[in-house]
Amino acid sequence: MSSRARDVDEWMAHPNQDGLDDTGSPDGSWETMMCRVAKFHDKHDFASAENNGHDMGYRLALMIEELGELSAAITKRKPAEEAAEELADVFILTLGNALAMEVDLEAAFHKKMDRIMQRKARRGNLGIRVTEYQGDVSE
Repeated sequence: MSSRARDVDEWMAHPNQDGLDDTGSPDGSWETMMCRVAKFHDKHDFASAENNGHDMGYRLALMIEELGELSAAITKRKPAEEAAEELADVFILTLGNALAMEVDLEAAFHKKMDRIMQRKARRGNLGIRVTEYQGDVSE
Protein backbone atom coordinates (compact mmCIF):
# COMPACT_ATOMS: atom_id res chain seq x y z
CA MET A 1 0.00 0.00 0.00
CA SER A 2 1.69 3.20 -1.12
CA SER A 3 -0.77 5.53 0.64
CA ARG A 4 -2.93 5.14 3.70
CA ALA A 5 -5.99 2.92 3.42
CA ARG A 6 -9.22 4.71 2.60
CA ASP A 7 -11.77 2.29 1.16
CA VAL A 8 -13.11 -1.11 2.20
CA ASP A 9 -10.79 -3.09 -0.09
CA GLU A 10 -7.69 -1.26 1.12
CA TRP A 11 -8.65 -1.78 4.77
CA MET A 12 -9.41 -5.45 4.09
CA ALA A 13 -5.82 -5.81 2.79
CA HIS A 14 -4.35 -3.94 5.77
CA PRO A 15 -1.56 -5.85 7.57
CA ASN A 16 -3.15 -5.19 10.99
CA GLN A 17 -6.27 -7.14 10.06
CA ASP A 18 -6.22 -9.18 13.29
CA GLY A 19 -5.49 -6.27 15.63
CA LEU A 20 -5.59 -8.32 18.81
CA ASP A 21 -3.27 -7.93 21.77
CA ASP A 22 -1.65 -10.77 23.76
CA THR A 23 -4.93 -11.44 25.63
CA GLY A 24 -6.96 -11.74 22.43
CA SER A 25 -8.68 -8.37 22.93
CA PRO A 26 -8.74 -5.60 20.32
CA ASP A 27 -5.56 -3.53 20.68
CA GLY A 28 -7.35 -0.17 20.63
CA SER A 29 -5.58 1.14 17.54
CA TRP A 30 -7.14 3.26 14.83
CA GLU A 31 -6.18 0.60 12.29
CA THR A 32 -7.99 -2.13 14.22
CA MET A 33 -11.19 -0.08 14.44
CA MET A 34 -11.12 0.74 10.72
CA CYS A 35 -10.34 -2.88 9.80
CA ARG A 36 -13.27 -4.11 11.89
CA VAL A 37 -15.70 -1.63 10.30
CA ALA A 38 -14.35 -2.53 6.84
CA LYS A 39 -14.97 -6.22 7.62
CA PHE A 40 -18.57 -5.34 8.53
CA HIS A 41 -19.00 -3.40 5.25
CA ASP A 42 -17.39 -6.23 3.29
CA LYS A 43 -19.51 -8.90 4.99
CA HIS A 44 -22.73 -7.13 3.99
CA ASP A 45 -21.42 -5.80 0.65
CA PHE A 46 -22.46 -2.25 1.51
CA ALA A 47 -20.53 -0.83 -1.45
CA SER A 48 -22.68 -2.60 -4.04
CA ALA A 49 -25.18 -0.37 -5.83
CA GLU A 50 -27.89 -2.93 -5.08
CA ASN A 51 -27.38 -2.61 -1.30
CA ASN A 52 -27.07 1.20 -1.32
CA GLY A 53 -24.93 1.06 1.82
CA HIS A 54 -22.41 3.64 0.62
CA ASP A 55 -25.01 6.18 -0.51
CA MET A 56 -24.33 9.21 1.67
CA GLY A 57 -27.97 10.36 1.71
CA TYR A 58 -28.94 7.00 3.18
CA ARG A 59 -25.95 7.01 5.54
CA LEU A 60 -26.80 10.51 6.82
CA ALA A 61 -30.38 9.38 7.50
CA LEU A 62 -28.95 6.48 9.53
CA MET A 63 -26.67 8.91 11.38
CA ILE A 64 -29.62 11.14 12.29
CA GLU A 65 -31.53 8.09 13.51
CA GLU A 66 -28.61 7.01 15.72
CA LEU A 67 -28.09 10.55 17.05
CA GLY A 68 -31.78 10.56 18.02
CA GLU A 69 -31.31 7.29 19.89
CA LEU A 70 -28.27 8.72 21.68
CA SER A 71 -30.20 11.88 22.55
CA ALA A 72 -33.10 9.83 23.92
CA ALA A 73 -30.76 7.70 26.02
CA ILE A 74 -29.30 10.85 27.57
CA THR A 75 -32.43 12.96 27.97
CA LYS A 76 -34.45 10.04 29.35
CA ARG A 77 -31.65 9.20 31.80
CA LYS A 78 -31.26 5.66 30.57
CA PRO A 79 -28.38 3.61 32.00
CA ALA A 80 -24.89 4.80 31.03
CA GLU A 81 -24.29 1.49 29.23
CA GLU A 82 -27.20 2.19 26.89
CA ALA A 83 -25.94 5.69 26.11
CA ALA A 84 -22.46 4.25 25.51
CA GLU A 85 -23.90 1.71 23.06
CA GLU A 86 -25.70 4.46 21.14
CA LEU A 87 -22.53 6.55 21.09
CA ALA A 88 -20.67 3.52 19.71
CA ASP A 89 -23.31 3.26 16.95
CA VAL A 90 -22.67 6.89 15.99
CA PHE A 91 -18.91 6.29 15.99
CA ILE A 92 -19.18 3.10 13.90
CA LEU A 93 -21.36 4.94 11.39
CA THR A 94 -18.82 7.78 11.29
CA LEU A 95 -16.01 5.33 10.51
CA GLY A 96 -18.24 3.73 7.88
CA ASN A 97 -18.94 7.14 6.38
CA ALA A 98 -15.19 7.60 5.96
CA LEU A 99 -15.04 4.26 4.13
CA ALA A 100 -17.98 5.19 1.91
CA MET A 101 -16.43 8.58 1.10
CA GLU A 102 -12.92 7.12 0.82
CA VAL A 103 -11.62 9.68 3.30
CA ASP A 104 -8.54 9.27 5.46
CA LEU A 105 -10.47 10.18 8.60
CA GLU A 106 -7.47 9.95 10.90
CA ALA A 107 -5.55 12.52 8.82
CA ALA A 108 -8.66 14.74 8.57
CA PHE A 109 -9.12 14.48 12.35
CA HIS A 110 -5.58 15.64 13.11
CA LYS A 111 -5.74 18.44 10.53
CA LYS A 112 -9.00 19.70 12.02
CA MET A 113 -7.73 19.42 15.62
CA ASP A 114 -4.68 21.48 14.70
CA ARG A 115 -7.00 24.20 13.34
CA ILE A 116 -9.50 24.27 16.19
CA MET A 117 -6.78 24.33 18.85
CA GLN A 118 -5.90 27.79 17.49
CA ARG A 119 -9.41 29.18 17.94
CA LYS A 120 -10.71 31.29 20.79
CA ALA A 121 -13.77 30.19 22.73
CA ARG A 122 -16.85 32.38 23.08
CA ARG A 123 -19.81 31.98 25.34
CA GLY A 124 -23.18 31.81 23.58
CA ASN A 125 -26.69 31.54 24.94
CA LEU A 126 -26.38 27.80 25.52
CA GLY A 127 -22.74 27.53 26.53
CA ILE A 128 -19.22 27.81 25.25
CA ARG A 129 -18.52 27.62 21.50
CA VAL A 130 -15.24 27.18 19.67
CA THR A 131 -15.94 27.91 16.03
CA GLU A 132 -14.80 30.17 13.22
CA TYR A 133 -16.70 33.41 13.57
CA GLN A 134 -17.17 35.60 10.49
CA GLY A 135 -17.40 39.35 10.98
CA ASP A 136 -18.33 41.06 14.23
CA VAL A 137 -20.32 38.65 16.34
CA SER A 138 -21.95 39.92 19.53
CA GLU A 139 -21.27 37.88 22.61
